[in-house]
Amino acid sequence: MDRVDQKSDVMWRDGVPVATRFDDPYYSLDDGAAEANHVFLGGNDLPARFRDGFAIAELGFGTGLNFLVALKAWRAAGVPGALRFTSFEAYPMVRDDMARALAAFPDLPSAEFLDRWPGLREPTVFEDGVTLQIVEGDARDTLPAWPGRADAWFLDGFAPARNPELWEPRLLVEVARHTASGGTCATYAAAGHVRRALADAGFEITRRSGFGRKRHMSVGRLTAP
Repeated sequence: MDRVDQKSDVMWRDGVPVATRFDDPYYSLDDGAAEANHVFLGGNDLPARFRDGFAIAELGFGTGLNFLVALKAWRAAGVPGALRFTSFEAYPMVRDDMARALAAFPDLPSAEFLDRWPGLREPTVFEDGVTLQIVEGDARDTLPAWPGRADAWFLDGFAPARNPELWEPRLLVEVARHTASGGTCATYAAAGHVRRALADAGFEITRRSGFGRKRHMSVGRLTAP
């Protein structure tokens, strides 16, 4: 049976956290870590592209699952140097919910992350040269002011039909504007209006096989400055 935690606006469905604000799960009901590997790492051709100074940016930090999957992949790749991960999040999860969600993935380095949550508004350095920063607030306001550029984007807002703000064309233009030359993006979303908005922003968009119950996903490479 579904249960709503009144303190956190999270409902648990078969052990998966669902945002009551959007009535959408934070990650796949099938396997969230496998989804992150398929969509966000595979969709951005990672870890093959990792190098010193590589920068990942994300719309929608959620449970932190994508960051931890990327952190694990970075450590396994053994690339010397630094990795920077910046995520834009309007509604940070409370720690108890985050810990409960991440407990489902015991092979991920969750403990060292949870020890620092919350409190990641400033860049925080983990082992192996990884820096994480959470930018709180509406990404439509915070991303334009961000001074960085990403080599790879994880576009992981809630479903476009439920969270249209994170898929607005003007925000995706800002994503492109904050992408390094030749940079990439990946998302589980395959809606036509999302693909068109990304293409209009300057990405060459390709549709690929999705994960689990999702038939398709979208990947892109920046072709316009």
